[in-house]
Amino acid sequence: MKIVAAEDDAVARTVLRQALKKLGHETVEAADGSAALARLDETSARVVVSDWVMPGVDGLELCRRIRARPNTDYVYFILLTSSDATDENRRAAADAGVDDFLTKPLDFTELWTRLRVAERILRYTTQVRQLEEMLPICSYCKKIRDDQNYWQQIEGYINERTGSEFSHSVCPDCYQRVIVPELEQLRHSAPPSVPTVTRERPSADS
Repeated sequence: MKIVAAEDDAVARTVLRQALKKLGHETVEAADGSAALARLDETSARVVVSDWVMPGVDGLELCRRIRARPNTDYVYFILLTSSDATDENRRAAADAGVDDFLTKPLDFTELWTRLRVAERILRYTTQVRQLEEMLPICSYCKKIRDDQNYWQQIEGYINERTGSEFSHSVCPDCYQRVIVPELEQLRHSAPPSVPTVTRERPSADS
């Protein structure tokens, strides 16, 4: 993957670059948050590994600005924190849109694990976006055409690919718009009921 590495300390940035290279990734370096945002706009990078404390735009603000960009692919954001980072700080980072954390000094195995998760998440987000943009849906019956040109109900299509099960109900708008008229039509089209005639049985004296 192509990864933006934002770190103001030159030595730490070199260590991060070498670790990413050893894992087979391409690194785009940035000395602060502003430079990282510019590098992200210039490249097709989908992952950012950023130090928290940097001059100017720090890691948290960088994440906020990335999340605020409209009509862009999802970027997986890993924040480098000190080992004594408080739970409150971590919650603030999560609220800003941070996906994962790495503590300093950098641990190679932890970095590998986080990047494997990033690859998996980005693959899923890409698939979801493709589904949203490219699914051919019939405008009448709402069936979906799959890659074998077979039309099927949307719940069946999603179930085959995700295992998700759907429950069914009727929303209030559809109830008034569809169900009520159908009930009225059935009521008016039903044949009139035949009155039941009760015949008296003759008594024994008659």
